[in-house]
Amino acid sequence: MGVDPGYERVGIAILERGSGKHTVIHSACLKTSAKMPFPERLRFLGQELENLIADYSPSAMAIEKLYFEKNQKTAMAVSEARGMMLYIAARANLIIEEYTPLQIKCAVTGWGRADKAQIIKMIPLLALLPHVPKYDDEYDAIATAVTCLSTKQ
Repeated sequence: MGVDPGYERVGIAILERGSGKHTVIHSACLKTSAKMPFPERLRFLGQELENLIADYSPSAMAIEKLYFEKNQKTAMAVSEARGMMLYIAARANLIIEEYTPLQIKCAVTGWGRADKAQIIKMIPLLALLPHVPKYDDEYDAIATAVTCLSTKQ
């Protein structure tokens, strides 16, 4: 399972290891409304994550480490959401793998300074997709899962 953490939008991807390309079993972008109180947003996201773990029984969760240059308020809220996601994964006895954006870019494109367009271009070359993702968050979750599958045996 790959996760691109957030609280407004969370990318989720369930992949199966392949001998050539990996297969995306499920991917989505979970969205919450800015009108919802923050604790309700966390509750909704936590329940969705628990449901996906129950439905797909992944053995591991790969999650992106946070990197923020600007908005500290946003960074704190994303950190809180990420902590909740780590707790749920640990409680479900999943192996937890954490990757920096640089590690993910290197694993997916071969270059640590790759931009979003380059990652999006590479994903269909590395994984069979059930649909074309609508949001970058979903691509990021797939890229995070591909990184895990590519670096762990």
